[in-house]
Amino acid sequence: MTQPEISVVITIFNEEGNIAPLLDAVYESLSAIDYELILVDDGSTDHSVEKMKALANDRTRVLVFNKNYGQTTALAGGIDHSNGKYIVTMDGDLQNDPSDIPMLLNMVREEDWDVVAGKRAKRKDGFVLRKLPSKMANWLIRHTTKVFLSDYGCSLRIYKAHIAQNMGLYGELHRFIPVLAKQEGARMTEVDVKHHPRIHGESKYGLSRTFKVIADLILMLFFQKYFQRPIHIFGTLGLFAFTGGVLVNIYLLVLKLMGEDIWGRPILLVGFILVLGGVQLITTGIVAEIIVRTYYESQDKKTYTVKAIFQGDKKEA
Repeated sequence: MTQPEISVVITIFNEEGNIAPLLDAVYESLSAIDYELILVDDGSTDHSVEKMKALANDRTRVLVFNKNYGQTTALAGGIDHSNGKYIVTMDGDLQNDPSDIPMLLNMVREEDWDVVAGKRAKRKDGFVLRKLPSKMANWLIRHTTKVFLSDYGCSLRIYKAHIAQNMGLYGELHRFIPVLAKQEGARMTEVDVKHHPRIHGESKYGLSRTFKVIADLILMLFFQKYFQRPIHIFGTLGLFAFTGGVLVNIYLLVLKLMGEDIWGRPILLVGFILVLGGVQLITTGIVAEIIVRTYYESQDKKTYTVKAIFQGDKKEA
């Protein structure tokens, strides 16, 4: 089996009304491209799987999960089963437009980007429940991670295969895929893509995801800055807390030696908490360092990625 030019990964969850027009649009848009289409059903409870199986062509594979794992896991499954030189991801709700895929492919192929991300220039969603929270989340992610993309919520992106396959997608980190790609050293840009209002089915997103985004952002900041050296954050915080606690206790000891009664003072409790908290943070840092080393060494993983090797001016395969 020859390697296709692109693998298109589309995640599906209860989208039976969108399957037929989605596949028609994909097949028409990719007719001039050597592609494979991977449809990942994330535990749909409607007739999505039957529709996909009935309408799939000979370039289409349908991955059916035994239950709903979430969009991140569905994307990871589709990427794991991809064989293309480039991997495209998009949602199955017909809000992304497959006709943008050839343009993304030309950009990543001709301009040698590792990732080209779509930006919904004329987004067809409600302002209060969708656009406003999205704008706030995008601003927060941009300015905390220093990965300056405009639209983290657009699923339509194209990646060089080695970037997509090494991002390590877990939990609900699909919102932070550009950050994960940047950690792999990816050169990325973004381009305006079309966006359509949802016609069939219901949106799977809402305001309830706000706290999940914040929690995942904290995790991403840790991954971005301290994943390989957790002692630097836990140890530093622990030393500050321990030192503060020792200084407080020295101050109280001086007062005690001067004959003052220190029992019952709130600052006494603060001193003990700071000392104990500092010891716990330092210990956590040491344990985290051991876990990181186990993570890499038990799987023979490297802490670096080699982009290319040259013998003189000749690039090795």
